[in-house]
Amino acid sequence: MARDSLFPLALLALYGLAFGIAAFGFSPPAFDDHPGQLYRLWHVIAHGPAPWAWNPDWWGGYPELQFYPPGFAYLGALIQRASVNAIPVAGAYQMIVWIAYLAPGLTTFLALTRVLRSGWLALPGAFVALTLSDGISSGVEGGAHIGMLGARLSWALIPLLVLVLVPWIEEGGRPSRGAALIVAAIVLTHPAALPAAVTLIVVGAVARPPWRARLATGLLDLALAAALTAFWTLPLLFRLENTRALAWGEAPAIGVFGAALALLALVGLARARGVGPSGRVVALFPWAMVLVVLVDRFALEPLGLRWLPANRVVDGAWIAFIMAAGLGWSRALLPRRELVTGLAGVLAAVALFWPSQPRTLTLWPRAADWPSLPSIERGLRLADLWAALREAPSGRVLFVRSSVPLVYGSQASRAWYRPHTHVTALAPVFTGRAIVNGTFTHPSPMAALTYRGDAGPGPITRLVEQLDGVSLFGRALDTLDPETFNRYADRLGISAVVAIDEDAAHLRALDENPAFARRASPAPFLIYVRGQAVELPRAVGAGRWTLTLAADRDAWVSTRTAYYPLWRARVQGAALETRRGSFGDLEVRLDGGTGARTIELDYGPGAPEISGIVVTAVGVIGLVALRRRGKAA
Repeated sequence: MARDSLFPLALLALYGLAFGIAAFGFSPPAFDDHPGQLYRLWHVIAHGPAPWAWNPDWWGGYPELQFYPPGFAYLGALIQRASVNAIPVAGAYQMIVWIAYLAPGLTTFLALTRVLRSGWLALPGAFVALTLSDGISSGVEGGAHIGMLGARLSWALIPLLVLVLVPWIEEGGRPSRGAALIVAAIVLTHPAALPAAVTLIVVGAVARPPWRARLATGLLDLALAAALTAFWTLPLLFRLENTRALAWGEAPAIGVFGAALALLALVGLARARGVGPSGRVVALFPWAMVLVVLVDRFALEPLGLRWLPANRVVDGAWIAFIMAAGLGWSRALLPRRELVTGLAGVLAAVALFWPSQPRTLTLWPRAADWPSLPSIERGLRLADLWAALREAPSGRVLFVRSSVPLVYGSQASRAWYRPHTHVTALAPVFTGRAIVNGTFTHPSPMAALTYRGDAGPGPITRLVEQLDGVSLFGRALDTLDPETFNRYADRLGISAVVAIDEDAAHLRALDENPAFARRASPAPFLIYVRGQAVELPRAVGAGRWTLTLAADRDAWVSTRTAYYPLWRARVQGAALETRRGSFGDLEVRLDGGTGARTIELDYGPGAPEISGIVVTAVGVIGLVALRRRGKAA
């Protein structure tokens, strides 16, 4: 990087640091999804990095990171372990929040500086990448405020991929092996950005002849990235029936700001010749992404392929348009003075869009909008809640709501989208109790059971916040009767239930239920406790649990844990048949008449999991071999 690019980079970094200190400072944020994401980091540290590692604490059990991109949690665990446990888990998470917030601006700056050969000309695009919200999941609001850290980190890797590909685009030869590593990181961090990475490599290949040979080398890098991530993706594909697609959100839309970016991108496309092959790739990239999003939205989603929904894939188009608009702005003003052009671009974005559309760019935080975990713990008296739950009979805790509201008052303030926190997702960490609900929208079959009353196939199409205080197990909260509630509670192993005071008039299922009694609880929480303990599987070793069950006749009996194909059951060394129950639970077949028996449950990787590790090992060997070959050449 040229020395004259250091000053604009310093300006961008100082602004980002000032925003970060004002927004989340040095305590973990606890707004919206953050507590649940913190729990996922804790899961990796407590249960290991294997994607299929069993999480017994949420939703009757689930292989938490097999069906959720594990990249950000791996990064946090790496930071925590590299410190030799000097950095606490919450501290490592806080570092990830900082990295996720700053990364898009910094990587966009580096990419545009390389393409435009000027840090000042790169500054407007980098500033927009750093501050953009505008309803996209990877923006400041979605990625840093709400807590979709993986989406924002993956988003930031797209400009980094541009930077790594520039020598290949301009000089030919083979792409840097770093490109495969970045694509692999994108897959592990948030696969919704993968279409953008693939599109960028394809556009880079055809940007200059001989395009067939260049496309082959680009596809080799993609194949290498696929091998490096096979330990996660191979079992993911084989086990898809054990998860539920999260297919919620509105169709992608283009607002005024998006139209402005598109207009500048057109200018960049018209004047791209003056900035070389890499400039042409940056100029073409967003229009290729438009085609990808349209195919996803109007061809793939109607066919039921909703694992990469268009409203997430569109984030890749946004970052492509930001870079192309930065190119267009750099070519739009004549005569061109780089410092003036760069500062004018930043000022124009602020002056034109912040006053009229304040949600487009998030330029400065209000402290009240970014509550920290310590402040929420004090305000909600969570220490008292955790203490009360620790004293309840053994069994799982059911949270009637996924979240706790952070504002109270008029009916209008009770809308589902009001400020809230999923801080109850941390209950297993602070109480040692497994929970059902109390977390954000989740892809497990047991979550589908809680949301809609059945664990069957089909995507989850509503945000759980929209169900809070409205329905539970697919029934309106007002009409849920004790008998129906107890049927679900028995199968899920529920011994305590937590609601909030806003639900008090709608809890017939508990108030008229002889099996549950109201206990003293800290406001705003309401706690109902079962009269007797519920036995759940007990961990007795790595991948081993035991449970006492009885059957009066030959019958399928629930183990009160979630079904997954990696479970094996035995009694006194003899294998038992297992199956998925109608509630999404693991059932074992017992013969009757011999009284209670101790069931041994074993959990470990199967053929897809082991095969994925082998393919990843081959990918690592291939990466090293190609790197050595490149050095020898």
